[in-house]
Amino acid sequence: MQLAIPLLPIMALLAGACVVPANAQGPETVEVGGDPELDACASLGRIARLDPKGDNFLSVREGPSSKHRERDRLSAGALVAICDERGPWRGIVYPAPGTEADCGVSSPQATRSPYRGPCRSGWVHSRFVDVVAG
Repeated sequence: MQLAIPLLPIMALLAGACVVPANAQGPETVEVGGDPELDACASLGRIARLDPKGDNFLSVREGPSSKHRERDRLSAGALVAICDERGPWRGIVYPAPGTEADCGVSSPQATRSPYRGPCRSGWVHSRFVDVVAG
């Protein structure tokens, strides 16, 4: 019984550590395709308007909100396929920084479905993406 009393506060702390914050949001997949006549991702974009006196990178998020966790960082000038849209957020597909992989989104895909690779995907705010094609 002597051990049980000091363990209760520790057990309570550990139980509290497992609680997910109310504002945490889980990942949301970027969807591609949906038209048998058009590319799986309709537009090509370029990352722009980053503050060179600030962080000078754009956070790629796990979902269409700044409350979602950062998944990656892109530099100004990086090219991305714009595949999905939710309000002011764009679902993008892009190769890993420093690579030029074919992401498989430049040909038609009749059924709309979550992007599964081979490249990376995530969400960025539209104010930092200029459409350069499509």
